Amino acid sequence: MGLSSRTLEITVISGENIRVTEDAYVVVRAESLNCCTTRTAKDDGSNLLSWNHKFSLHVPLHARSITFEVQCNKFKGFRPIGVARIALSDLLGGAVPENQLQVFSYGLRDWEGKRNGVIRFAVGEAALPEECLKSAVEPVARRGCGDRFVGIKVADYISNEVVGGVPF
Repeated sequence: MGLSSRTLEITVISGENIRVTEDAYVVVRAESLNCCTTRTAKDDGSNLLSWNHKFSLHVPLHARSITFEVQCNKFKGFRPIGVARIALSDLLGGAVPENQLQVFSYGLRDWEGKRNGVIRFAVGEAALPEECLKSAVEPVARRGCGDRFVGIKVADYISNEVVGGVPF
């Protein structure tokens, strides 16, 4: 078992000046099929949609961005309203203490590339469970800590091939 993902705490706060006639919701995805969806919010005439929805998003190691897509239900399917694709380095770069959320505002674009409002959200890295932190000093990977890397057995990885990795 190796490190295959990390977990981010995300709170989708609100949307401003989004042109929408139906109830809107946000789908958040990190370059995988897995996604998180907020509940719907109604525009009360003030051009402000408020979700205040918090969730944990598992981000694969290969992911370089997170996509926030505002959608609404239309007839028998969904209709995309606006998208913001944000580099993970923009969200997680910097000197932010662990377990602290940072608030961001990003512009949304519709599928024609036109501006369609702003989305506000907060992001922070979720802390590892204490049992995962304790097992990090052991020489063998343990189960029960999600997909997090907690140690290796060196004999399993001896090879003449070059191995690339992602620093953390």
